[in-house]
Amino acid sequence: MKFEMITGRTIRQGEFVEHKHSAEYSEETSSCHINPVDMMFLGIMQGDTILLKSVCDEVVMTAFEDSNLKRGSVFVPYGPYCNRIIPNETHGTGMPDFKSSVVAITPTERKVASVYDLFKDIGGREL
Repeated sequence: MKFEMITGRTIRQGEFVEHKHSAEYSEETSSCHINPVDMMFLGIMQGDTILLKSVCDEVVMTAFEDSNLKRGSVFVPYGPYCNRIIPNETHGTGMPDFKSSVVAITPTERKVASVYDLFKDIGGREL
């Protein structure tokens, strides 16, 4: 199914901003909040892993139920996971479209990668 992905900051994410290699930061920024009816149509439950695929890449995240979201929209906290799938087109503004990217979501058995492994996968090197 296709969804409009909205990104933003969360309070919990801010608590770990100085500890971006922590498990807590990874857990928060790898969460994808989805309307419960959409979760039902996807055949997933809270805590299941899902694959989000955009025009530029894909990433595995953890699904969380959020009844405040309208159907067809998902929320993902800013961070390395959403950055992986945000297209780099800026339309001349210098800022990518963090509020209106389209992603396809499917259930997956794959595990959520660590922040370290996400960066390593795109050519990052160990400090």
